[in-house]
Amino acid sequence: MKRILFMILRSFFNLPVWFFQLKRLCNIDKHDRFERYAWLHKYAPIVNRRGRVTIDCHGLENLPKETGYILFPNHQGLFDALAFLETHERPFVTVKKKEVKDIFFLRDIITILQAEIIDREDIRQSMTVIKNMTNRVKGGENFVIFAEGTRSRKGNQIGEFKGGSFKSAMNARCPIVPVALIDSFKAFDTSSIKKTTVQIHYLKPLYYEDYKGMKSTEIAELVENMIKETIAEYTKD
Repeated sequence: MKRILFMILRSFFNLPVWFFQLKRLCNIDKHDRFERYAWLHKYAPIVNRRGRVTIDCHGLENLPKETGYILFPNHQGLFDALAFLETHERPFVTVKKKEVKDIFFLRDIITILQAEIIDREDIRQSMTVIKNMTNRVKGGENFVIFAEGTRSRKGNQIGEFKGGSFKSAMNARCPIVPVALIDSFKAFDTSSIKKTTVQIHYLKPLYYEDYKGMKSTEIAELVENMIKETIAEYTKD
């Protein structure tokens, strides 16, 4: 959390303007999703640099040419979203647990991204979110879903990917893009403010023809293993 405070201090004189612009963009009737996302994409690299974090990005060429896909990364911590905001040029939508929907600043980001809010204790509500995601992906929107359900808290070791997280992709018959995050936990989930590099690897997508006929648990295991192999390859030294 020290790095977050460090970022705030280094951006102190920009914050009033940024908050004004953020609030303005929350009027989704006047600003479309491309304009709203472009603002986040523009300032994420500035914030990251001021936090002494460098993003080492690989595999952007693997992203499907057409929109309407779901990104499935491993989840290391609070910084993960900033790695996506800096490197992913097209708008995406996130799925957030209900516990964070009213947190200061985050609630505005949720509004700008038009995130889906999920109550993991409410099965009926969760099914509604899956249905909404399916329809939105079919409509050409991209999503980021953390299939572990929560951050691993074990550094570059990842938790088990949940099969239910892939239901929307299966229903939409959309491309599934595995994403490997490496050392993202070092940014916000340690007490260090030393210069650090976070790697993000966009892996080759699985198209519907690749996974049709598979069970959701089988897809989850496949994506999990693809990410594990990438992490092992780039952390073996």
